Amino acid sequence: MTAKIAGIGAYVPERIVTNDDLAKIVETSDEWIYSRTGIRERHISTGEGTKELATEAARRALLASGVRPEDLDLIILGTSSPDHNFPSDACGVQAALGAVNAVAFDISAACAGFIFAMNIVQGFFMAGVYKTALIIGAETLSKVTDWGDRSTCVLFGDGAGAAVLKSSEDGGILDMVMGADGTKGSALSCTSRTLGNFLLGTAPQTGFMAMDGQEVFRFAVRKIPESVELLLKKTGISRQEIKYYVLHQANERIIEAAAKRLGEPMKKFPTSIARYGNTSSASIPLLLNEMQGRGMLEKGDTLILSGFGAGMTWGAVLLEW
Repeated sequence: MTAKIAGIGAYVPERIVTNDDLAKIVETSDEWIYSRTGIRERHISTGEGTKELATEAARRALLASGVRPEDLDLIILGTSSPDHNFPSDACGVQAALGAVNAVAFDISAACAGFIFAMNIVQGFFMAGVYKTALIIGAETLSKVTDWGDRSTCVLFGDGAGAAVLKSSEDGGILDMVMGADGTKGSALSCTSRTLGNFLLGTAPQTGFMAMDGQEVFRFAVRKIPESVELLLKKTGISRQEIKYYVLHQANERIIEAAAKRLGEPMKKFPTSIARYGNTSSASIPLLLNEMQGRGMLEKGDTLILSGFGAGMTWGAVLLEW
């Protein structure tokens, strides 16, 4: 049995923040941001947390799939910006949906979170443990962004995407890869709380995201093609059979560089980064939801999904739609 997508859903906050809006608070411009990232605007929460965004995306995915909340066996939420350290936001989603029979937990794989969640579900389905799952990528990165740092604040946005997966004997996930390199963890990080207690005489403090943009760029441009080539080699599927490469939307220049290394045309690499910015774990399901809404996906299409992020982590999935 394999995991097959039965329904997709997405949700973003209503408030749109353009590059021109950011130029009012940091030294930047629309031209500077767009030329380096491909981003024009992003959605920023004015009150909704990660759990709320995730719940609404999940509701839409369930509606699209025709699956009832009580029929879910498993809920996995990938996020690097949860509302709580505990309880997990996945448990909050479970409660909000009324998914009373579902096991629920969060995972932390940053921008690769949705891919990691999908691969975990594939393992459960292949083992015969579960048959129906909900996976979500959801972020409110605006709360961990330093809005005075123009090198990072122009990149990120808030949003959520979700997919209902059902076990199937036909199509679905054909193969998958995952990896991590903890030695590069400092390239992209966000301190949850600093160490502080009565023995040290200090109080814990929260932190903001910090990123070595060049290191992340080099890592992504190397790992995306490596993951794709590995999947094609393992399955014997040719590049010509891949209809779309659905990549994490971190930076349009990364996507262009990966396409060039793979020798594939940009028309096979759809993007949504101009409208949403980098939404971390939410970016791949947000893009899939848009693609389905535009009628770009047909039953039997062969896709490769690829995500990479802090850790450093990476993962890819070869699937039949």
